[in-house]
Amino acid sequence: MGEEAQIPEKVKLLTPYKVTAEMIEATENEDVIFLHCLPSFHDFETAMAKSQMDLGYDIREVTDAVFRSKYSKVFDEAENRMHTIKAVMVATIGR
Repeated sequence: MGEEAQIPEKVKLLTPYKVTAEMIEATENEDVIFLHCLPSFHDFETAMAKSQMDLGYDIREVTDAVFRSKYSKVFDEAENRMHTIKAVMVATIGR
């Protein structure tokens, strides 16, 4: 965010690290878990992803197939983070 001018460079640098179904399968582990702290680019439904794809840049960090798979625990992770943040707020505000 705010570094749009660096997108071509970052796509070139980070594409080999995109989490794909092939990567998940390569683990040969049926219990593998995919986590992401969100938000993520996983499809082309956002204006940013669409516009960058039109320019020839696939900015997805993870494919939608993985993001929506049985291996994905991204929403559980996000929910847990929310509760952790609330606990930190309560601890720092005091009662």
